[in-house]
Amino acid sequence: MLFVVIGILVVLALWLIGVYNNLVTLKKRVENAWSQIDVQLKRRQDLIPNLVNSVKGYMKFEQETLDKVMQARAKAISAQGVGDKIKAEQELGGVLGRLLAVVENYPDLKANTNVSQLMEELTTTENKISYARQFFNDSATKFNTKIEIFPNNVIVGFFGGKFESFPLFEVTEAERETPNVDLNF
Repeated sequence: MLFVVIGILVVLALWLIGVYNNLVTLKKRVENAWSQIDVQLKRRQDLIPNLVNSVKGYMKFEQETLDKVMQARAKAISAQGVGDKIKAEQELGGVLGRLLAVVENYPDLKANTNVSQLMEELTTTENKISYARQFFNDSATKFNTKIEIFPNNVIVGFFGGKFESFPLFEVTEAERETPNVDLNF
């Protein structure tokens, strides 16, 4: 009888260790996915001042747009935590999109090699950010699901705040609007 009890306790301990290790592994994957986003966001934040400085001379009448871009960039750099960074980066993405739309209205500016190169790099970076966000959301969803299902949620409860769910990137209202393409010249 003692061996049966010991056997059950050993199996239970192994199961508990397996669940704990699985949760730690998933949490590390989510953190890695966030790090990949952070790398691309840093790249975008580094490109913005160069683009703004290249554009400033041409866009004297769009100073308000440039100021909003730089303010949003500063806010994004100083944001702490995943949730705050997501909000700040979404705001930056919105004002950056407006800047790129304004640039389209200045033919001389569009023809400038430096501006074209910076816009191309920003577009490439935005594509990388989109892919990294998708990967992060997939990883975070898998982790969030794992910590909420039974009996994992009971085990998560034993470890207090070590396993908290991650917020997801969601489409903002501004991003939901369908772009208006006009090919009538």
